[in-house]
Amino acid sequence: MRAHDKAATIDAYRRLGSKRAVAVELGIGRATVQRHLKDATLEEYTVDPLPSVELGPEELWAARKKHFDRVNRAHTARKLIQVKVKLDGPVGILHFGDPHTDGDTDLHQLEEHARIVRETPGLFAGNIGDQQNNWIGRLQRLYGEQSTSAKEAWILTEHFLGMVKDWLYLVGGNHDAWVGANDPLQWIMRGNSGPVEYHGCRLNLTFPNGREVRVNARHDFQGHSQWNVVHGPSKAAQMGWRDHILVCGHKHTTGYTIVKDPASDLISHAIRVATYKIHDEHARAQGFPDHNISPCCVTVIDPSATMERNLVQVFFDAEHGADYLTWRRGKK
Repeated sequence: MRAHDKAATIDAYRRLGSKRAVAVELGIGRATVQRHLKDATLEEYTVDPLPSVELGPEELWAARKKHFDRVNRAHTARKLIQVKVKLDGPVGILHFGDPHTDGDTDLHQLEEHARIVRETPGLFAGNIGDQQNNWIGRLQRLYGEQSTSAKEAWILTEHFLGMVKDWLYLVGGNHDAWVGANDPLQWIMRGNSGPVEYHGCRLNLTFPNGREVRVNARHDFQGHSQWNVVHGPSKAAQMGWRDHILVCGHKHTTGYTIVKDPASDLISHAIRVATYKIHDEHARAQGFPDHNISPCCVTVIDPSATMERNLVQVFFDAEHGADYLTWRRGKK
């Protein structure tokens, strides 16, 4: 059988449907029939190659390098965020402790402290995190035990954050992080000029006279001691974080200590602020002692201070801190 007679093999197979019958009719071996049919299948049609949805090796390698460069730039910039203070003279920061706006929270005090920030020249606002309870998982049952719904919690959160025109910093706490990637908090804060960072942020405040003051604000610092509620930030100051102010919240307790670095004479103020959530059923059930001295603190910074001990003053009463700042700015 000639090579160009493969078509006859195909036609016979379509009619007979049996390789054995084709071999008998055409007088050729079954192996030949098999070969003709196989070759004919390859020649009967062609398919255009389809593009892959995946990147090729070189493209993927280049894309991952570009991705790393972007992530590395972002993380490097956040190691110490540069803040240029344009005001001459002393300034203050009112560090809000955990707001938990949808809990059994003293909204009167929260509102009053926001007003003090708005009406006190030179007083900035910082937020340590946990804007609301944001119960998830097995904790969602607690929505049945509180008088505000999940929807109302976001209304309260947005209303509170809007009470301050511009936050110097806002830290997302663990309750805030529970919302996951679909985060309304980032959307609410989209116009804020200060950083909105989860877990913590470090700021380097540079004043017009060239003085620099570093603020290390975290929802919490590593380390716990039953004897010292401010152990976490104090430990951080002693273990290498040479910052002037280290402030956190999370544990709903108040604490303050001063740490001096003997090598540089730098004084670190390690602070834990409590919460505006005054009545906490979980704390009552667990028998936690009430260590809530103040839900916030005011740190007054005098960039013209000639002695390190006068650079930062700490007040656990918002009004007293604001009054001291106003007095100091008046003297300047």
